[in-house]
Amino acid sequence: MTVDIIIGILAIAYGIFTLIQRKRKPESFAKLESMKKFYGEKTGYLVHVIFYSIIPMVLGGVMIVKHLI
Repeated sequence: MTVDIIIGILAIAYGIFTLIQRKRKPESFAKLESMKKFYGEKTGYLVHVIFYSIIPMVLGGVMIVKHLI
């Protein structure tokens, strides 16, 4: 396996981990509370989900697909 695939898998795993951890133990995210205070409850949560879960999974998938093509 090359570095692209390894980083892609790790990025996807990190995104999945943060999704699971957010449901099980949301208080473990220190930046989540500060984002909620800055952006508001819903927008802060959404920004946090996008930046710490969605983007890593998308970038990981892109890196894997890029390697396979």
